[in-house]
Amino acid sequence: MSLRLLVVGAGQMGSGIAQSAAQHDFEVFLWDSLSQQTEKALQQIRARLDRAVQKGEMDRSQADAIMDRIDVPHDLGSVPTVDLVVEAIIEQEKEKVSLFEQLGRLFDASTILASNTSSISISRIARPVPHPERVIGMHFMNPVPVMRLVEVVAGTLTSQDTVQKVVKWAEMMEKTPVVVQDYPGFVSNRILMPMINEAIFALQEGVASKEAIDTVMKLGMNHPMGPLTLADFIGLDTCLAIMEVLYEGFADSKYRPAPLLRKMVDAGLLGRKSGRGFYDYEKA
Repeated sequence: MSLRLLVVGAGQMGSGIAQSAAQHDFEVFLWDSLSQQTEKALQQIRARLDRAVQKGEMDRSQADAIMDRIDVPHDLGSVPTVDLVVEAIIEQEKEKVSLFEQLGRLFDASTILASNTSSISISRIARPVPHPERVIGMHFMNPVPVMRLVEVVAGTLTSQDTVQKVVKWAEMMEKTPVVVQDYPGFVSNRILMPMINEAIFALQEGVASKEAIDTVMKLGMNHPMGPLTLADFIGLDTCLAIMEVLYEGFADSKYRPAPLLRKMVDAGLLGRKSGRGFYDYEKA
């Protein structure tokens, strides 16, 4: 019997997690509070699979079978018993805690509850959940169908059995799970986001143009994309939210978000998702 997975949140990350799981024979339920977002996610998954068929990476019957393994429930209460729930909603602690409180009521202790959070404390997310030993971080990288890494984040009360199951399930999705402890930003964003933030400070201070900063990191450090391009790809609002978690969590000024980052988010310049960020994507 295939494993059952519920993905809550059908944005860029949620759709990628759903696709990756369905490609590896998981029975997937994909739900979002906005039905139009779920429809958009299904269209995006279908488009990615269509491209894979065109490239000869799979045939049409395989693509159709993957789509058939993704079900869209009417509401969370109508989802049957699942082995794993992965939350992939907005990177705001209040919203995540509220959702996990609801998930804890809907699913009994046999269901593991995972958060795709990129920085927020798993221990705090788990606080309102009955049987918090089943709550864990499962931080996928973007774009999920392509990137291999999954940070498996053990909260203070997360059981070893929960960690072992999630590691196994990540491997079943052909991911490389790395177990880390529950500190702000974990490993990936504790290192990545200060680098992006420093690049924004350099731009703000007029050290160099955005193109020059990105070129230095691409050609000098062999990064696949520059930090400002990457910030646009991630979403400047997400970058700011992560920096605020780091700044608050460590109480260290080295994690202070760049004023330019905050100014751009206030103006709605969020990167690719809004059409403009450090670069203009509306003409692309």
